Amino acid sequence: MNSQGRFTPIHFALCGAALLTGCGPEPRAAPTDSEEVRERALEAQTARRRTGAEIQERILTRVVRAVYLCNDGERLSVDFDNARQMATVRMAAGQAVDLRQQRAAERLWYTASGYGLRGEGAMATWTAESREATTCRAVD
Repeated sequence: MNSQGRFTPIHFALCGAALLTGCGPEPRAAPTDSEEVRERALEAQTARRRTGAEIQERILTRVVRAVYLCNDGERLSVDFDNARQMATVRMAAGQAVDLRQQRAAERLWYTASGYGLRGEGAMATWTAESREATTCRAVD
């Protein structure tokens, strides 16, 4: 209280802080053995795990980048834009090509005039105009 017998804003803040320190759940004690550590880690992973539908939605709506090293020495950086059904291939020389996704039994097939990228898993075949097709492996 001040000299006039009234509470000031500082008094209210201090009282509020004193009340809040006693609120909320008690913090959990730190694990003391490896089994408790493992259980806490599993709890944390389970709490953050996404459902299959959430994972699929995230893959379908975002751009995924992959880097391929090819047998002919070419290095490709590919941005797969699943929402637009396109892939942008950047070659080591700095040239970039936009490819459109094609429907096929293979998991990966993108083409544009004179260019193509097709394959499955980490393996793909890169075709560039006026060059031999080359086999590439995803490294990133």
